[in-house]
Amino acid sequence: MTTVDDTGYRYRTALPGDASAIGALDGSFTTGTVFQVTVTEEGFALREVPVEPPLTKVFPEEESDGDEGGGEDCRTFVAQGTSGELAGFVTVSYSGWNRRLTIKDIEVAPEHRGKGVGRALMGLAAEFARERGAEHIWLEVSNINAPAIHAYRRMGFVFCGLDTTLYDGTPSAGEQALYMSMPCP
Repeated sequence: MTTVDDTGYRYRTALPGDASAIGALDGSFTTGTVFQVTVTEEGFALREVPVEPPLTKVFPEEESDGDEGGGEDCRTFVAQGTSGELAGFVTVSYSGWNRRLTIKDIEVAPEHRGKGVGRALMGLAAEFARERGAEHIWLEVSNINAPAIHAYRRMGFVFCGLDTTLYDGTPSAGEQALYMSMPCP
C-alpha cells in the first residue's frame, strides 16, 4: 500500500529494488551541540554542550546483518520525494517476547529533513508496532547525534538507558549509545 501526504511525499513498504538507493542514502549530519554523558552511581546524566567548530558525522558503510527484509516481524518503509527519489527509510524489527518494536535504522536525506519525513516514517513504524501488538518502541542513538535526539524527543521518546562501550573498536569509538523508548501510540 502506498500513501501520499499533503506535501507530495509517497510512503510505502520497501521493495527489493530499493536496496541500492537505501544503501546510498546520505545519513550524515552536522551539529553544533552534543550530549555529554556523565555516569553516576545512580545512573547517568546528560547535558547538551556546544561544539566548535560544528561536528559533521559521516556514517561508515554498514554490513547487513541479514534480517532487514526477512520475516513477518521485520519491515523497511521508504519515503519518496515528488520526483521519485528516495527521501528516507526506516527499518524495524518486532520482538514478541518483550513486545518491543526496535527502530533498527532511520535515515532522511539532508535535503528532505525538516519536512515531516522522519515523523511520517515513525508513524508507519508505529502502525506496524500496533499490528504486531507491541507495547513500546525502542531505539539507540549516539550521544553526538543531537539533531536526531531532539527529533525523537519531539516525537515522544524518552531516555531509558546507556551503553558506554557499544561503539568500542568501531569508527565511532568514544561515543556513547543512548537508548530511548516510548509507549506504542
